[in-house]
Amino acid sequence: MAAPNSWTHEIVSSVAAPRLFFAAVMDWHTLAPKLTPKIVASAHVVLGDGHASSVRELHFTKEMPFSCMKERLDFVDVEKFESKSTLIEGAGIGVWVETATTDIKVEPTADGGCVVKVQWACKLMPGVEVNDDQLISAKHSLTGIFKTAEEYLIANPEAYSKPI
Repeated sequence: MAAPNSWTHEIVSSVAAPRLFFAAVMDWHTLAPKLTPKIVASAHVVLGDGHASSVRELHFTKEMPFSCMKERLDFVDVEKFESKSTLIEGAGIGVWVETATTDIKVEPTADGGCVVKVQWACKLMPGVEVNDDQLISAKHSLTGIFKTAEEYLIANPEAYSKPI
């Protein structure tokens, strides 16, 4: 049975919403090569200032099934810890996926932590189907990003204590 072309996912974190949002969303292009060098070879903003309308590019090691990806930040609300992005190049665009979007909202919780809520949607290329294992892998990778950032923030309590 093919998995859906859109899904939602939640990740619970003990880190405060502002810190996790800025580390794992807004500044992931800076942290990813440092925290996950076996996966992300390099990353940087190629257009803009890192906020809405900016384009970020990530280059991956051979651990990934594709060598690079570019994403455009379509919307950012740093006060509500929300972002929306569109995959514009690499990562299967034109091969498996015609379009792909990711909406992220990091919501504070009463215990001082947060819940990351993700909505992902794509339009597959004609004849392409996504299987359940690919869906699980995508959610696992996304969780890995936020958990890696969480570990870094716990180990570095002053990091991202002020918005970038």
